[in-house]
Amino acid sequence: MPAVRRAAILRMAASAREMKLDVMNGAVARQADGRWRIGPYDLDEWLSQHEGEEVALVLGSLADDRPVETRTCRTCGRDYTDLECPHCRANRIRLRGHA
Repeated sequence: MPAVRRAAILRMAASAREMKLDVMNGAVARQADGRWRIGPYDLDEWLSQHEGEEVALVLGSLADDRPVETRTCRTCGRDYTDLECPHCRANRIRLRGHA
């Protein structure tokens, strides 16, 4: 897998953690009792806790070898491969006094 794609997936997970969202990473495995786990996390238990809620589930395989699309920022014109332009994001954070 290209390191850029892996890094982009892990940055997306870090952004989700910043928003205080549940993030699980690890190997997907089915136990002998039929329960699903993602690394040390019990997926069945998590789904039970959120039963009846509307959720968005995003799965990103770290083994995916597709190339990451390079985009051009509409604000500053720089090329980037992240979810958003890292230069503009850093400036927004700095100007809002969060850094």
